[in-house]
Amino acid sequence: MGEKSKSKGWCGWFIAIIVLAAVVLAVVYTVKSRMKKSGDADGSGPVPGPPGAIDKKYADALKLSLQFFDIQKSGKLVNNKIPWRGDSGLKDGSEADLDLSKGLYDAGDHIKFGFPMAFTATVLSWSILEYGDQMDAVNQLDPAKDSLRWTTDYLIKAHPSDNVLYIQVGDPKIDHPCWERPEDMKEKRPLTKIDVDTPGTEVAAETAAAMASASLVFKDSDSQYSATLLKHAKQLFDFADTKRGSYSVNIPEVQKFYNSTGYGDELLWAASWLYHATEDKTYLDYVTKHGNEFASFGNPTWFSWDNKLAGTQVLLSRLLFFKKDLAGSKGLGSYRDTAKAVMCGLLPKSPTATASRTNGGLVWVSEWNSLQQSVSSAFLASLFSDYMLTSRIHKISCDGKIFKATELRDFAKSQADYMLGKNPLGTSFVVGYGDKYPEFVHHRGASIPADATTGCLDGFKWFNSTKPNPNIAYGALVGGPFFNETFTDSRENPMQNEPTTYNNALLVGLLSSLVTTSSALQSLK
Repeated sequence: MGEKSKSKGWCGWFIAIIVLAAVVLAVVYTVKSRMKKSGDADGSGPVPGPPGAIDKKYADALKLSLQFFDIQKSGKLVNNKIPWRGDSGLKDGSEADLDLSKGLYDAGDHIKFGFPMAFTATVLSWSILEYGDQMDAVNQLDPAKDSLRWTTDYLIKAHPSDNVLYIQVGDPKIDHPCWERPEDMKEKRPLTKIDVDTPGTEVAAETAAAMASASLVFKDSDSQYSATLLKHAKQLFDFADTKRGSYSVNIPEVQKFYNSTGYGDELLWAASWLYHATEDKTYLDYVTKHGNEFASFGNPTWFSWDNKLAGTQVLLSRLLFFKKDLAGSKGLGSYRDTAKAVMCGLLPKSPTATASRTNGGLVWVSEWNSLQQSVSSAFLASLFSDYMLTSRIHKISCDGKIFKATELRDFAKSQADYMLGKNPLGTSFVVGYGDKYPEFVHHRGASIPADATTGCLDGFKWFNSTKPNPNIAYGALVGGPFFNETFTDSRENPMQNEPTTYNNALLVGLLSSLVTTSSALQSLK
């Protein structure tokens, strides 16, 4: 009896184990099947959903990168979070009876350059529109919108009538020989404008893009402000298109600082944003009609404050990913094909991969401000990858070689990680992030103690000091390394060690895309 009972018990446990194993296998199979259904046949990854687990590394860097905009603010500061900053530029615009006190100082100097400032606003808007939920998940959406509005408040005031736009406050010939805090400026702050007699298509169109994209950001929270922005955007686009002329040609003084290589890209960029903001087919017809003239189809380019083509191609690609009624558009198809060529150039193992990268894997194009192309390329790669994943198109073909959408995201991460310290130098290029970062940043306000009293020239004792900056310009993305991956941390080295607001806007977009996973919106409206 005893032996027989033992045998029955053993058989029961054996059967139970087999049943349990079968259940486990069924669960695993179901999960994998669901992953493949939400990804592709080779399990390249699920479609992103609502914000998931937070990547602390990118979250910390994002918070810092947004702080840099507070450091760059001009005007009467509200809820100032930077202890070494105060009110400045309060009389800017007074010679034209305008209040141009707000806005952002461009870099380590105190000029308000309208062309790159508008680009900063457009990219910051794009970042918020695409990744606002991810920013919100780490409590950074409100700071981002605050910095954007500070900038667009200025742009609205800088456009006092339909065909007049003030594009610069301050004169580099007066500003650059001085080394002083913005709070202590006493030099003249002359204004530069474009109008019907002195047109500047690229600046007017970029400002239109900034206004149109920002109108979408504030559409739900402040409809009146959004409508005001959209009104200015339409006026500026009409001005840019009907009174064509390069601001670099018409105002030669700007060539030394933000020289434009052409305005066709800005016209396409602005029209693209106006279509997203209005869904008025007139703007979509514009980009399809003028594509062959301005878009340089089939020729991948780098995205920057001067050349908006790659950004335009990615932005218009999202329409074909998410709007089925536009799927047959031949004009838009050329934009997406060129955007794909841009992506193929970025993927390191692609047959058409760009050779413009360092041994450490950093995309590198220019000695001056080398990280601009690195961060802009990574931002576009993240966007395109998310468009693919959300629309369940998980593969991209580069001259017949297949790559997963997730490989574009991996590329974006590689660039972000390099900037945050994973590089041969072991240094972060984001000030305040990590254990090692630039301490002698080329930045007037950061280099002079807040309690120092200096004028235009005697502030140079701080420029020449062998001590690190007394104020840390938290979040500033500096220019970056040379091609041989060397970097000199010196105030005398603006080529490598000066931060800019437009670099930081791109960094905000990149980090927001990586801080967690989320789905791309079907529409930006």
